Amino acid sequence: MNAHETRGDVVTSYKNAQTRTVTADGVTYAYRDLGPRTGMPVIFITHLAAVLDNWDPRVVDGIAAKHRVITFDNRGVGASTGKTPKTIEEMARDAVTFIRALGFEQVDVLSFSMGGMIAQVIAQTDPQLIRRLILAGTGPAGGEGIKNVTRLSDYDTLRALLTLQDPKQFLFFTRTPNGIRAGKEFLARLKERTKDRDKAISLIAYRSQLKAIHRWGLAQPQDLSVIKIPVLVANGDNDRMVPTPNSYDMDRRLPNSELVIYPDGGHGGIFQYHEQFVPTALEFFGRP
Repeated sequence: MNAHETRGDVVTSYKNAQTRTVTADGVTYAYRDLGPRTGMPVIFITHLAAVLDNWDPRVVDGIAAKHRVITFDNRGVGASTGKTPKTIEEMARDAVTFIRALGFEQVDVLSFSMGGMIAQVIAQTDPQLIRRLILAGTGPAGGEGIKNVTRLSDYDTLRALLTLQDPKQFLFFTRTPNGIRAGKEFLARLKERTKDRDKAISLIAYRSQLKAIHRWGLAQPQDLSVIKIPVLVANGDNDRMVPTPNSYDMDRRLPNSELVIYPDGGHGGIFQYHEQFVPTALEFFGRP
C-alpha cells in the first residue's frame, strides 16, 4: 500500500478496502468502506449479478478521493447472507435496512443498472434518505426493452462462452474498436484487487435477480414527478441492456434532473468514460 492509497488511517484505494459486515433484520451484509469521514457518504447500489469486486476501481477511487464511499452486496449475493429477493421493491427495502444499520440518516447514492431501479424505489418510499442521486445505465418501471434483459443476458453469456470472453464485454460495451478496447481495459481493472476477493453470485441468486428485473420491465410506469431530489441521469448512447431511450425518458419525467450521454458508449458508459464521469459526479455530489 503506497502513499496514494492511504491518507492517515483513511483508505483511498478500493483494492485495499477491507470487507466488513453489519447485521440487520437477520441478514449479514458484506460491504467495503473507504474515503474521508467528513461530508455526505455516497452509497453505491450495484447491477445484476454483481458482487463487491464488480465496481470499477477508477470510479470508486475517484469518488472516494472526496467522499466516503460504501459499496455492499445485496441480500443473498456474494458474502451477504439470506435469500435473494425476486422483486426490486424488496431489494430496495434491504438497501434501506443496510443504510440505516450503518447509522446514516441521509446519504448520496450512485446507482447503476439494477441498482438504479432499486434507487428509484428508495427515492419514493424513503424520500428523506437520499440527498442526491445518480441513475446510470438504468430505466424506469415498465421502461422500453427492460423485459428483454433475461433473453439478452442469456444470449450474450452464451456468446461469451463460445468466444472465451467475459459476458460484460458484450453486455456493457459497444462492438466498435473503441468499445471493445474499453471493455478489455475495464475487465483488467476489475482484477486489480488480488486479496480478500468476494465470491461470485450463485446461479439461484442470479436467476432471482433476473426475475426481479423482468417484473420491473413489465410493471406499470411510476410517477417520477414525486422524486423531487436532484438526479443526474447518465448512460452511453448505445445501451443494449437497458436501452438508452429510457435515460431520456427518466430525464423528461424527473422534475429536478440533468442528463449526460456518452458517445459510442454502451450500458457501462460510466466505466468506459470514467475520466469524464468522475469529475461530473464529484461536481454533482459537491453542490450544497
